[in-house]
Amino acid sequence: MPFRSSLLVSLICATVLVSIVTRANAITAEVAKKCQILREKQFPPRVIGNPAAGSAKGSWRDQTEFFRKCVANGGNMDSTTEKNRQ
Repeated sequence: MPFRSSLLVSLICATVLVSIVTRANAITAEVAKKCQILREKQFPPRVIGNPAAGSAKGSWRDQTEFFRKCVANGGNMDSTTEKNRQ
């Protein structure tokens, strides 16, 4: 009996994990491209044509956070970019 109950618990845990993993939404290429363009506009390079020179505004963490928020909003960052410009 203990073997059956542990097997049942293991099976339930596996089912829950699979259902959680399958709920994760993959971003589309269009949203990723749009967010990359918005990020490049929001954080222009310090030296044009040299991405290794860094950004004139913000750090890589700021850029990563901006990109994550953009993806979470489905590529709509109009209100955020307007706030940062003011």
